[in-house]
Amino acid sequence: MVESSGPVSVLVVDDEEPIRNALKKFLAQQQFEVYAAASGEEALQQLNRHKVALMLCDIRMPGTSGVDLVPLALEIEPDLAILMLTAINDATSAALCMQRGAMDYLTKPIELADLGRAVQRALKRREMLLENRQLNQWLKEEVTTRTAELQRERNKLERISVATLEALINALEAKDPYLRGHSARVADLSATVAGQFGLSDEEVEQVRVAGRLHDIGKIGTREAVMEKQGPLTPEEYEHVKQHVIIGSQILSPLGHLGPIIGAVRHHHERWDGSGYPDGLRGEEIPVGARIIGAAEVYDALSSSRPYQEKLTPEQAVQRMSQLSGNVLDPKVFDALSSVVARRGTLVYLDEGGSGPE
Repeated sequence: MVESSGPVSVLVVDDEEPIRNALKKFLAQQQFEVYAAASGEEALQQLNRHKVALMLCDIRMPGTSGVDLVPLALEIEPDLAILMLTAINDATSAALCMQRGAMDYLTKPIELADLGRAVQRALKRREMLLENRQLNQWLKEEVTTRTAELQRERNKLERISVATLEALINALEAKDPYLRGHSARVADLSATVAGQFGLSDEEVEQVRVAGRLHDIGKIGTREAVMEKQGPLTPEEYEHVKQHVIIGSQILSPLGHLGPIIGAVRHHHERWDGSGYPDGLRGEEIPVGARIIGAAEVYDALSSSRPYQEKLTPEQAVQRMSQLSGNVLDPKVFDALSSVVARRGTLVYLDEGGSGPE
């Protein structure tokens, strides 16, 4: 924009003193603050010394010509409006100046009225360019701000969606005293095992969330089957197995969950390929699913169930050792064993107190 704190500054560059003085006088009468230079070198010094809005420059000068001066001047003052003064036979040089960044050119001899209009046009164009730049900068900042706000809202909605599903799981598990807190325990153990296994912080959090949601598909399991105390019939077992597919279908619209959906679908796959629903084997099974599957086995063995007595952590790990290499990923089992042993040590230390006073 044209500076509003004072008169607009103009630099007149011409090696002919009479022309230079005439231009200075005319522009001063137009209420401009006028600086003058007799050469390209002196013009560059003036530009380094003063804030100039417009430069009126002759093309033919000894030393640094007007053609060479244009890019040098714009390097010092990128917002500079430049008008060239050219002889009638200098059209080629004038065109070259325009290519290098000059806004317009006037042919000598110059009519002062034409000069006044050309100066105003150049300054107006400069003002529009500055306003457009400011607008683009504002738009860029606004887009950045809005994008950040949208991302925060998206993150909030993602947290709400997961929290809503977790509340649904809590409601499902509340119906069965043997399952109450199961998903929370599996999620906690799975996240710890994932850390022990060497996964990144982001992957550990994905495993934790998958652990909380791994049984969401049981919303589609018949209550009579869920509450049955004795062994399941083959038909009932096939019905229960559908919960991993239903779970992945429930979560699939939530694209932000990414690998969490695969961990939910495949947490009943087995290392030897005999699991369900897709018969994956070995490292075909997502690592999150392998970890949750092991954590779920441990929770089933170490929690009270109607069909078995609760095992101690050591007994549960010992029983699981028989599953390593066929049902469970051996490396995941090793990580889980380390976590359980460390937890036992921490409990022991806690029960032992802080030692003698």
